Amino acid sequence: MFNQAKDQLIWKNGSLIKWDDSNVHILSHTLHYGTGVFEGVRAYNTDNGGAIFRLQDHTARLFDAASKLNIQIPLTADELNKAQIDVLKANNLNEAYIRPIVYLGNESLGIRATDLSVNVAIAAWEWPSYMSPEKKELGLSIIKSSHEQYSNSLHACYKIIGTYINSTMALHEALSKGADEALLLDKNGNISEGSGENIFIVKNGEIYTPKTDYCLNGLTRQSIIQIAKDQNIKVIETNLKYEDLVMADEAFFTGTAVEVTPITSIDSNKIGSGKRGEISHILQQKYSEIVAGKDVAYSSWLTYID
Repeated sequence: MFNQAKDQLIWKNGSLIKWDDSNVHILSHTLHYGTGVFEGVRAYNTDNGGAIFRLQDHTARLFDAASKLNIQIPLTADELNKAQIDVLKANNLNEAYIRPIVYLGNESLGIRATDLSVNVAIAAWEWPSYMSPEKKELGLSIIKSSHEQYSNSLHACYKIIGTYINSTMALHEALSKGADEALLLDKNGNISEGSGENIFIVKNGEIYTPKTDYCLNGLTRQSIIQIAKDQNIKVIETNLKYEDLVMADEAFFTGTAVEVTPITSIDSNKIGSGKRGEISHILQQKYSEIVAGKDVAYSSWLTYID
């Protein structure tokens, strides 16, 4: 993935440094205990140059997650927004995946360590498609994971570094069984989300998606809910069971990386026709238009680089 990124620059604590010089000390508290937060942000090429999708919202969520860990980010939101733009400009990137990360230093170790430095870094690289492009049309095969979603909403609902071991194990389990993705259930047996995506199902022309008690309230999720409502498609946030997915007419994942990608089977059972559904396709196309700057009604979601 990073072979062509070696010549690029990474923003770290206010300076742009070479990719291979962006080192973290082996005794960083975050490396040992997962005490840090991150975001996944995306920039798209438009007719007016590069534009970052929902930049301010991503940054606000990063600050919110940090506050839950009592981490004080040593920047303002505006400064962090500018830094993300600067990374893209420095690397001549119009279309890219952007990864801001906040991590703690190596001044001390142990879970009772205090007075640790707070470090901020931002990397960006070309990442045209999280999954193979044909999956956008053919859809994903998923399995119900043996890994349960966290019952603590702090762990389930924020992008905290240490908590993503659950997602990693769920996805690798799915891949080892020949599937594309995993489906996690919560402690009550309700559908939570994928390993890194929110999930939606379609039944009788209406869209259903899990409440966010035990899943990330993703920005792509929020965007798709708004887009669907603007298309006069009813969206219902409710508890969903595994059987609701099996019996759905359509299903799809949303997320910054996966964007809008249909799900066509669960545990080898076809969902609906086993092909991308009509509503999934409509939302997929509209989302692509919006991030490309082709729908002025959603222009406030884009921050242009220049």
